[in-house]
Amino acid sequence: MGIPTLLDRPDLYVVARLLERLWREDAPMLKTRLQVDANVNYDVFTRYLDWMCSKSLVALQTSDDGRERVRLTSQGFEAYRKLVQWINEVVHAHRTGSR
Repeated sequence: MGIPTLLDRPDLYVVARLLERLWREDAPMLKTRLQVDANVNYDVFTRYLDWMCSKSLVALQTSDDGRERVRLTSQGFEAYRKLVQWINEVVHAHRTGSR
């Protein structure tokens, strides 16, 4: 299958799930916990994590115990806010039949 590459067209619902999980957490999350909580397999998770790091939405940091954790950046927080707003205005509006 090869080395995971950056995403050309990310699924915004996957991005939203990952950002939301980080937004709800008080501290940086272990990568494995974030992957499980977002309900994506490891290969998908690593591609999205690489993509989000390249866009400065998240950052990786190594904790005192030597484990790598993911934290939401200020850009990631703003992106999450805008994404939720767009989903509520556009997607949910179409579900209710309003235009």
